[in-house]
Amino acid sequence: QVQLTESGGGLVQAGGSLRLSCAASGRTFSDYRMGWFRQAPGKDREFVATITWIGGSTYYADSVKGRFTISRDIAKHTVYLQMNSLKPEDTAVYYCAARPYLSGRSVRAQDYTYWGQGTQVTVSS
Repeated sequence: QVQLTESGGGLVQAGGSLRLSCAASGRTFSDYRMGWFRQAPGKDREFVATITWIGGSTYYADSVKGRFTISRDIAKHTVYLQMNSLKPEDTAVYYCAARPYLSGRSVRAQDYTYWGQGTQVTVSS
């Protein structure tokens, strides 16, 4: 079992920044790939970024590339999503998720096993 807890959401003006955190706990959480997804009202859950605990390999959705940065702090068991140059279309509930490392990289929400409760990000124009 892996438990995930997000924090750091809030209201920000367009062009601003936020940093989301995802605290992971449970047995062998390092055996998992971590991902960030988001879901806007009336839309499907959308892949944002992913990172491996081992090696820190990252991958981003085109829509956030160059603006968002995913990182991890192994000692703190925490994954971060630094979001810069935010746009109103980034408004969504942001979720942290975990997928077994050996299953490979995936951008599909259905391939992730564990999920956090989500944190709201609202970007005003």
